[in-house]
Amino acid sequence: MIRVLLVDDQPLIRSGFRAILDLEDDIEVVAEAGDGLAGLALAREHLPDVALVDVQMPVVDGIEATRRIAADPALTGVHVVILTNYGFDEYVFDALRAGAAGFLVKDIVPEDFLHAVRVAARGDALLAPSITRKLIDRYVSQPLDAGTGAVLEGLTNREREAVALVARGLSNDEIAGHMVISSLTAKTHVNRAMTKLHARDRAQLVVIAYESGLVAPRDR
Repeated sequence: MIRVLLVDDQPLIRSGFRAILDLEDDIEVVAEAGDGLAGLALAREHLPDVALVDVQMPVVDGIEATRRIAADPALTGVHVVILTNYGFDEYVFDALRAGAAGFLVKDIVPEDFLHAVRVAARGDALLAPSITRKLIDRYVSQPLDAGTGAVLEGLTNREREAVALVARGLSNDEIAGHMVISSLTAKTHVNRAMTKLHARDRAQLVVIAYESGLVAPRDR
């Protein structure tokens, strides 16, 4: 059973998402909150698999709530998905830096919404190739600080290659095809890289790949 926490200051939005989720046999909404601080408390109480968190909220906003969840060792199993009205707004990359597994636009169709919740619960990033390109083109266009590549020194060449492919939005099966290895081996490379880089999920690998210079912002 996938346990979901809804955190949004608009009751109508929460009730709409709950109505969709409650129809699914494998998903349970365990709690709702109207601000980030209350959401953080409920995350600690219920330990959901997925927290759907609005960006703009009173008391504590979604980015700060995400940062606090990511920093709490007791909440390592909570995958935060940011909810936004605007798609590629200025908050999206900040949310990924803070530890979000991805983001959803609130006008998403129900089928895609349910798929996204299940993807997030598996620990995969909600970053399709087109989303990754737009995010990076828009938000990672500043020069990198000198020496940021040092964070990758502990990776093997194959792990670096896998991380670069994750940053381009490839799935494990697609990475396997590109690297001419099995899907299980591709998953192993990705998981080992996540462990070495202390990344919560694949979204964090995307951030690290671009901030370290492993992948250039406009590299295709």
